[in-house]
Amino acid sequence: MTGILERGTAVIRYRDGGGSGRPVVFTHGAGMDSASFAAQAEAVQDAGFRSIRWDLRAHGASTLAPGVRFTAQDALADLGALIDELRLERPVLVGHSLGGNLSQAHVRAHPGRASGLIAVGTTWNTGPLGRGERLGLRMAAPLLRLIPGAKLPALMADASAVTPDAVESIRATFTGMPKAVFLDVWRATASFVAPDPEYRSPVPLGLVVGAEDRTGNIRTAMQAWADAEGVRLHAVPGAGHVVMADAPEETSAAIVGILREWDAAAR
Repeated sequence: MTGILERGTAVIRYRDGGGSGRPVVFTHGAGMDSASFAAQAEAVQDAGFRSIRWDLRAHGASTLAPGVRFTAQDALADLGALIDELRLERPVLVGHSLGGNLSQAHVRAHPGRASGLIAVGTTWNTGPLGRGERLGLRMAAPLLRLIPGAKLPALMADASAVTPDAVESIRATFTGMPKAVFLDVWRATASFVAPDPEYRSPVPLGLVVGAEDRTGNIRTAMQAWADAEGVRLHAVPGAGHVVMADAPEETSAAIVGILREWDAAAR
């Protein structure tokens, strides 16, 4: 990683591609790290944008102070602090899973500080929830707590990807996170879900999902989100929840394509 941001209760590490292009900030999902977006960050940089990817607190190379627990509020504040630290003017936010929840929340709280949002395999924060979906969200953490810590990385990896190489890579990444921390991270992810049928994105919106995403209701919810906002859902064939791992080139093409469409519309 090329940079360090001291946050008092955490040390955040990030990689800044530099340059004068429009900044694009990549935020990874729960239990993952910034390497999950490495191919997409490189593609965006090659396309003339400035890519920034970072490790959330308690993930990857970023650390958390002893005795401090992971919270949604702290992670969201970290994202804002990183944008301030790098003096990014209205960056595009790209987020996968938890990273997408964080990016949505940042845009909602600070609509003037972003020029676009690309959600990748992520829950629609303000989307409607049926009774079964509400129950599933409420029961997920208690059920995860029952799974032995040694088995959790493999189970999560199997549920997150389709291709063998992607499953193994994700399993290795998940192994680095203690179960107690992961449970806090999961609770933080769930806390962003707050249905609001009237809310619509105040900035241009792009949506990308693995066509074989089996995580919760993400695949169907993202289609409903696309329909509500009147945008296209880019469904990547042969890819699961961590679409960037299963289909890196196709995911990169989708993200770069969305960015170029926005630039063309702005001319």
